[in-house]
Amino acid sequence: MADYRRSRIEGGTYFFTVVTHGRSPLFADVSARELLGDKLRECREAWPFEIDAIVLLPDHLHAIWTLPRGDSDYGQRWAWIKKEFTKAWLAAGGAEQPVSEVRRDRGDRGVWQPRFWEHAVEDEHDFDRHFDYVHYNPVKHGLASSPADWPHSSFRRWVARGVYDEHWGRTALTFDDLAATAGEP
Repeated sequence: MADYRRSRIEGGTYFFTVVTHGRSPLFADVSARELLGDKLRECREAWPFEIDAIVLLPDHLHAIWTLPRGDSDYGQRWAWIKKEFTKAWLAAGGAEQPVSEVRRDRGDRGVWQPRFWEHAVEDEHDFDRHFDYVHYNPVKHGLASSPADWPHSSFRRWVARGVYDEHWGRTALTFDDLAATAGEP
């Protein structure tokens, strides 16, 4: 089994990718999106953190969080969010994907992939690239023609604050292009 070593920077900023089990399009369902929003808000009340950027696609999400000073435990937050979402989702009659007998014996359910991917943001340029990546992701996946066309994202919040022009991302971008073009129409 792989040796997973997570970055632990107190008060750090992190980029996350969290995926549904089997890439099931769980978040195409409005009730799943609303439930996830509820669980994120509840988690923030118990263990504060700032959501700098977020995008929710049918089968995964990307987010950038900044943790409070002296705190590096994003794992506790994601574990709680995934566990509480799963309990509420299944209690409400939500569907899950099949899991192996071994995983079922461990108590795993077919809602989320067991882990998540994280990256400790290194500096302002790294933040900008990941910030743009989050907002451009629906275009990258062919779900929208521009970030402004995707409703499940923090993009419009940042347009309202003057960080992005509403037309940003209408042309094809690569990861290397991101952060170099923010604010351009």
